[in-house]
Amino acid sequence: VSGGCIEGAVVREAMEVMEGGPPRTLEFGVSNERAWEVGLACGGTVKVFVEAVA
Repeated sequence: VSGGCIEGAVVREAMEVMEGGPPRTLEFGVSNERAWEVGLACGGTVKVFVEAVA
């Protein structure tokens, strides 16, 4: 997801949900100006819905 920039945060949230936490929507964003500084080709927003599936 997102070229490797948000995986750690998504995994932490997913583990919490899998341990019984409520489903949640995560939102991450970076401006076009900051994107190059963190290794991305462009800026923007990513929303990820995390829900346990039995």
